[in-house]
Amino acid sequence: MCAVIKLKWSVISQSQDPNADTEWNDILRKKGILPPKEKTQDDVDEDALEQQILLQQESVVKTYESMTLDQLDENEDDFSEEDEAAIEIYRQKRLAEWKATQIKNCFGEVVEISGQDYIKEVNKAGEGIWVVLHLYKQGIPLCTLINQHLSEMARKFPQTKFLKSISTTCIPNYPDHNLPTIFVYHEGEMKAQYIGPLVFGGMNLKVEELEWRLSESGAVKTDLEENPKKQIEDKLMSSIRSTLPTQKDSDSEED
Repeated sequence: MCAVIKLKWSVISQSQDPNADTEWNDILRKKGILPPKEKTQDDVDEDALEQQILLQQESVVKTYESMTLDQLDENEDDFSEEDEAAIEIYRQKRLAEWKATQIKNCFGEVVEISGQDYIKEVNKAGEGIWVVLHLYKQGIPLCTLINQHLSEMARKFPQTKFLKSISTTCIPNYPDHNLPTIFVYHEGEMKAQYIGPLVFGGMNLKVEELEWRLSESGAVKTDLEENPKKQIEDKLMSSIRSTLPTQKDSDSEED
């Protein structure tokens, strides 16, 4: 039987070119009976050209892979049809990363929390996140004023997480005479604390003054060039000095 198969194969191999493009040769190659088809010079040149094009495309993709969304838009006219599909993938990837960053680092309002939320919202706020927590109680005018100021600041500084909590729900038995209280945290570590009405200057507290105070702790990046409280103090001292009698006036009175 083996002799017959060998004889048939010998006849076939003698009567048919093993490099010919026929279905029979394809079947024999798949079975391992025929060796792979020998490549002609045209085949070699075509493979080399395809490899060169592939390398060029990979180079282009790698170039655009490191670009931002704005850079991708700026260079859109340079894209070839072959690049477009790959570039669109990276565009969507960059867009998703940008959206995730915005969601992570954009708050924009003062959020009410309870003691149960404290660890999650404050201690585990996340890498690079500043947290401003206001402990307050209803019916205390200065607490109400500070909540209003913090709401305005939350819109101005959306990268900072602003929180508020009724004092005794957050810290049991927290004394009312310590209110208002503001704690400032960065990555879960306390960086500053402002406790009691005297620290804030009473009901004359301006939002700019509170902004400056929080900027000193690092919680916000203010565009104020100097402490607004200092301007008020300087004007007050100037006004006081203007009402005081001068040395010349004193001498005139003695005469």
